[in-house]
Amino acid sequence: MLIGLREALDYAETNNCGIAAINTPTLELLLGTVKVAERYNVPLVVQHAQVHEPVNSIEDIGPVMVELARRSSAPIVVHVDHGETYEYVERGFAVGFNSAMFDGSRLPYDDNVEQTRAVVRLANERGFGVEGELGIMPGREDGVESTGTADETLYTSPEDAAAFVRATGVTALACSFGTVHGLYKAEPKINYELIGRLREASGVPIVMHGGSGLSCEEYRASIDQGVRKINYYTYADKAALEAARALLADKPATYVFSDLTVVAQAAIEKDIDALVRCLYRVA
Repeated sequence: MLIGLREALDYAETNNCGIAAINTPTLELLLGTVKVAERYNVPLVVQHAQVHEPVNSIEDIGPVMVELARRSSAPIVVHVDHGETYEYVERGFAVGFNSAMFDGSRLPYDDNVEQTRAVVRLANERGFGVEGELGIMPGREDGVESTGTADETLYTSPEDAAAFVRATGVTALACSFGTVHGLYKAEPKINYELIGRLREASGVPIVMHGGSGLSCEEYRASIDQGVRKINYYTYADKAALEAARALLADKPATYVFSDLTVVAQAAIEKDIDALVRCLYRVA
């Protein structure tokens, strides 16, 4: 069933858990994610980032995401992730997405406020929630440009977070506090105390970007301080690649691509299953 961002975040707040938000630019990622949501009957977010347009356009993969969410027995949000322009968010809404994240984090502060506020107005007309972003994280959602380490000078300040939420009216706020997009090249150093201060100052749920590659203890410590949505992609996609490579190494005579998709989807499902059991505190 299709649910909204606010409903999912309310569930997370009530149950002190983190909503798994999985980027699903391929059918294997999408089907694996939906199967896990249905296995545990918990709210999940399936999302498509603008940076993944070269993989599949939002007009191609988006309607499939929406249809699978609608017919699923699990509650699912369909979310535009890292929309870098107002027009891209509009494209998502046009194909049935019911939630969006506008990423103006690399813009000057006033421009970020102005453009995020415009997206909030667009979403409010439809009753949708909007995630904003303040503070800069290394890398991008495809992991290609990641340095693998966070820069503390770019962390989000609680004072700025409070002002940003007041000025924009966002439903949730993605902040910089020690995670990175892509693969970690050093041990992550998450500032848990900062997360708590950001949650208290902003008054809205905090979103963790760069959620791949952390330990369950790190996820749960972040949740305990106010993180309510956790973006995840790189390590699930990496698991798929490793499964495909293993099949080719074990059976070099494999000659059809569909054999690779089967093992890739199984690896994705296994990876996301472990994530969900951690974030939702499933026994």
